[in-house]
Amino acid sequence: MFLHKTPGLIQWLYPSLIWKKKVKEKVIYLTFDDGPIPGLTEKILDILKENKVKATFFCVGDNLRKHPGIAQRALSEGHRLGNHSYNHLNGWQTNTLDYVSNVVRCQRELVDLENPEPQLLRPPYGKIKRSQIKHLKQILDIIMWDVLSGDFLASITKEQCLNKTIKATQPGSIVIFHDNIKAEKNVMYALARYITHFQNKGYTFQTL
Repeated sequence: MFLHKTPGLIQWLYPSLIWKKKVKEKVIYLTFDDGPIPGLTEKILDILKENKVKATFFCVGDNLRKHPGIAQRALSEGHRLGNHSYNHLNGWQTNTLDYVSNVVRCQRELVDLENPEPQLLRPPYGKIKRSQIKHLKQILDIIMWDVLSGDFLASITKEQCLNKTIKATQPGSIVIFHDNIKAEKNVMYALARYITHFQNKGYTFQTL
C-alpha cells in the first residue's frame, strides 16, 4: 500500500534519520530525486525559477557524470545538491561495503562540481540498513521524508498526486517529487500548482 504521509512509527524507529524539520514558520522543503535528466530536470528548474523557489536535488552519481551542466545550472540558481548513490542502489539488497563505496563514488561527483555543501544523502527507495546508517551518518546527514508525492506511480492520476500531496504537507515537511521519466506526467502537472497553493497560504520553500 502506498502512503503519501510517512507514519510516525517508522520515523520513531529510525530517529537518527531526518524525516522533517522542526520549524516555527510556514516552511516547506521541496526535494527531487533521481536526476539530473535532460529535458525534465531543466523544465523543473524553469518552474522553480519562475516561482522564485529553492529546492534540494538528490542526484544519481552516474547522471551527474553524464549531465554535469544541468547540475551546475541548479547550483548557480541557488539550489542544493545531495547524494542519491552512484547507481541508485537498494540498500536492503546491497552489502554494506558495496553500498558505502557506491555512495562515496557519488560524493566524488558532487565534489567535482564544486558543490559547496555535499553533505546530504537520500537512500534510493528509502531503503537503507542500520549497518549502512552507522557508517554513513558519520559523514552525511541522511535525509528521508514525511511526504511522498507518488508522482512516479502510473496507478494514480495527476490530480490525485497533487491533492494528496497538498493534504499530507505540514510546516517543516520534507516533500519528494522526482525528476525521472516515470514521474514526468504527474510532476509537470502537480509541481507549479502545488507551489502556488502553498505560496498563497503564506508558505516559503527552502533548501535543506
